[in-house]
Amino acid sequence: MSVLIIFENKEVKPWVDLLKVKLPHTSIEVYPNVKDNSTVDFAICWKPKSGILSQFPNLKVIQSVGASVDHITNSQAISNSTIVTRIVDESLSNDMWEFLLTVVLANLKNSKTYLEQQNRRDWKQQQYQSINETTISILGLGQIGSYVAKKFAQVGFNVKGWSQSEKNIKNVDSFNGKNGFNKCLMGSDFLINLLPLTEATKKILNKTTLQKLPSSGFLINVGRGESLVDEDLIELLNTCKLSGAFLDVFRIEPLPKNHPFWIHPKIQITPHIASITRVESATDQIVENYLRFLNHENLLNTVSIIRGY
Repeated sequence: MSVLIIFENKEVKPWVDLLKVKLPHTSIEVYPNVKDNSTVDFAICWKPKSGILSQFPNLKVIQSVGASVDHITNSQAISNSTIVTRIVDESLSNDMWEFLLTVVLANLKNSKTYLEQQNRRDWKQQQYQSINETTISILGLGQIGSYVAKKFAQVGFNVKGWSQSEKNIKNVDSFNGKNGFNKCLMGSDFLINLLPLTEATKKILNKTTLQKLPSSGFLINVGRGESLVDEDLIELLNTCKLSGAFLDVFRIEPLPKNHPFWIHPKIQITPHIASITRVESATDQIVENYLRFLNHENLLNTVSIIRGY
């Protein structure tokens, strides 16, 4: 029996070092350096390349090192008997909330505009909007989305949210289903996407849906890059159907240097850093799940392969 780490675009050494301390009697291997593929029963993954997991015939558990699993389920053929689990950490939810609050307030109070004016030495006062005049709509009311919606409401924003299933969150107008989706978007000053990536959410942020926002509407995508139709966003921004966008996730990461998002004046970009997994707390959860697996106990934070979340 062995634990295998399979990472793409993530530094592996801190994870290996901590896991060796916390599981001193367990073989910790890093792909592709595997002594015997048949002994691997527990894999720790981040964006494994397509088909990699099929190399391990006795794999029983696939552990994501993030809050999402679509980077695994969308690239691998996974048996129904294989358990897929993810990291659930309140610090991830709070980090996301702090990031989104920063983005919303910076745009609400014209920070980007004033920075541009400073570069031009242009002294010009801009009109601004107050918190209690601002409506934020959140797509995806899972653990992180619900936390973020609740926190925005506590600050005093008008908050709406949409999810596949019905949710009940204090001071948040919650919607579900197709009709609910349209109602959630209408009248939104800021639209925040926190949806997981499934067949239903691919390209959900397109010209048809985004035009339901007012022309002053602002898109924030911290969910999945594949949820957004890039060309549609650019068209809506160029025709003033949206006021701007803040993007932290992309279809291809790192974002190619020739991608038009880099130079678009109405788009702000960060390199997928809205909420970063903390190695110490994440390895605690991984170790707990591995020990539960050895003891034939139910694992923490399992997900449905069919639903994708």
